[in-house]
Amino acid sequence: MNISVSLEQVEQKYQQSYKLINDALGNCFTKNTPESLYEPARYILKGKGKRIRPFFTLLAAEAVCGSSANAIHTALAIEILHNFTLVHDDIMDQADLRHGRPTVHVKWDATAAILSGDMMIAFAYECALQTKTSRHDELVHILNEANITICEGQAIDMELEQRKDATIDDYLGMIAKKTGRLISAALEAGGIVGNATPEQLAKLITFGEKIGRAFQVQDDYLDIMAEGGKSGKVPGGDVINGKKTYLLLRSLDLTNGKEREMLQSVINNKGTVPERVPEIRAIYEQCGVLDEARQLINSDTEAALSALDSLPYAEGREYLKGFALKLMKRDF
Repeated sequence: MNISVSLEQVEQKYQQSYKLINDALGNCFTKNTPESLYEPARYILKGKGKRIRPFFTLLAAEAVCGSSANAIHTALAIEILHNFTLVHDDIMDQADLRHGRPTVHVKWDATAAILSGDMMIAFAYECALQTKTSRHDELVHILNEANITICEGQAIDMELEQRKDATIDDYLGMIAKKTGRLISAALEAGGIVGNATPEQLAKLITFGEKIGRAFQVQDDYLDIMAEGGKSGKVPGGDVINGKKTYLLLRSLDLTNGKEREMLQSVINNKGTVPERVPEIRAIYEQCGVLDEARQLINSDTEAALSALDSLPYAEGREYLKGFALKLMKRDF
């Protein structure tokens, strides 16, 4: 699908907004005491996050009212809420590193990480309420509903880790809640700031849902197809770690016999040795799941872009499309 802005223009606008968002985040959590409460929050915000969600918030406002000037506080609320989930997820996942740095609970301890994360939730709401709008009730509802949905997604994810009979529908439902909802909420919140109509909000939500799912399925695809280069992934890391992905679960529906037994063993044993990755990849190729995944990624991306066509302000609309395409190419 053709767009009227170049990827170079999208990159320039993204970099400008990235600086704007980071500078504003740097002015959050300025209290020095208690240090164990505020320093972890400052630390997580100084990580190498791409600020995708707040950028979507700014662009959504531009697409419905022509300006993002009034959306920065809401964008900060979205990014702080996102980072809160990372702090708590890292505790649950017992992760030692995030973006190459020690996670908050490792650098401090789990108690400090939990408390700091709790504070970040409240701070996110305060940011949203600083937005100049008569629709604060809708903003708060969006943040509440997104937060609850993310928690549901995380709970489902943990449940799926223990199950040997998880299905592709289980997986798609989980990613829609755990990762997709905050993306669509970021767009919906930006639309509220821009005083969007219900129809415009529905289009923004559809865009977020579709591009969010496409991004996650592409992430699964890149993992097995990685050549140790541009994607930055270890080839087959998801298979080695026994992670339930679109490719693995869908392949169980498309195979039988020894191939299906091998795939099921990855789940039953919660992973496999790196030497088996080429065999798993060969099964993916033979059963057609790689082609199916590419088709899903493309159809979701097209549906996401088409959802924006009726939004009133062309510049914001086209930058949303351009950023979505740039995001899917993973070249920034």
